[in-house]
Amino acid sequence: MPFLSKSTCKMAETDALSSFSREHSYVKGSYVLYLIHLLPERKDAMPPFKSRTQPLKLTLIEMLTKRMPLPPHNQRESAKWKKGYDGELRFDRMIEPYESDSHLLHDLLLQHNSTTFQIDTFMITSEKNYLFEIKNYEGDFKYEDDKFYRLPESELLNPLHQLQRAHALLAQLMPHQTIESYLLFINPNFTLYQAPLHPSLVLPTQLDAFLLNIQSRHGPLTANHHRLAEHLHSLHTPDTYTSDLPTYTFDSLQKGIHCLECSAYTLVEKGHYCHCATCGSDEKFSSAVLRMIHELTTLFPDKKLTTPLVYEWCGEFGSHKRIRQLLLKHFTRKGQSKWTYFE
Repeated sequence: MPFLSKSTCKMAETDALSSFSREHSYVKGSYVLYLIHLLPERKDAMPPFKSRTQPLKLTLIEMLTKRMPLPPHNQRESAKWKKGYDGELRFDRMIEPYESDSHLLHDLLLQHNSTTFQIDTFMITSEKNYLFEIKNYEGDFKYEDDKFYRLPESELLNPLHQLQRAHALLAQLMPHQTIESYLLFINPNFTLYQAPLHPSLVLPTQLDAFLLNIQSRHGPLTANHHRLAEHLHSLHTPDTYTSDLPTYTFDSLQKGIHCLECSAYTLVEKGHYCHCATCGSDEKFSSAVLRMIHELTTLFPDKKLTTPLVYEWCGEFGSHKRIRQLLLKHFTRKGQSKWTYFE
């Protein structure tokens, strides 16, 4: 199956020669104004059909950062994951004005023929469907001989190949749907030297015109579009990816309640509040302990939640009685006597 149909490529090439051409920026500006003139009256944006959530591996690494020293390679991975997620959130804010008359599904994790693949954003419109792969690369890059390089000469996996793979798998999963796929570079501080005139590649200076172009083409959605969004959402598998994380155990991690504002382990109990001796901020005792319980159950989902476990995890902060009262209020008690735990 070709990556894009001939008609799609023809359309994309035309767009590339007009609104998407960096050599003709004055044409791009005129084209944006022309599209704005064509747009119908703005409707209220629809909420995403599937919202974006922080990747599990990023959540885990941020929790671990507060409780153990990370090896240098894990620090680099953490920074890379955070930058990627920040880029996706930037795109979400950018596309928000164009959400009317469309269904957006973010962070789809799908499977086809025993192969798992991720879609950053899938957009359903009345005319066609769009697959967006989002990159938050920053700095100077070069495209040469079908390869991507971070200058001076650090070769990267070609993101166009990643896009092609996701497109091919999704097209097999949805053989009767029209799909156009695009690689979006959304960081304004990204420069790609020798950028190819590729119909699926959208650079930062082209994004506004690109999104306006999509918005100008589609009309109201039907029940069929809603069913398609529901079907795709039902195929989504929960994020359980925890590879590339450092090895950790309950005993190896620092215990205690860290400050919500500065992450220091210098909290002092003052009545119903916890006071940070480092930054001076205050947080309700119940809120602080519930934060720690969330960390505990996220890092150790297989451990049974008990009063002694939470008390130890919190660095013996507060008392067994206060911890137990919180668990009884916010969780369901299971078992009896010394076998009591909470869910």
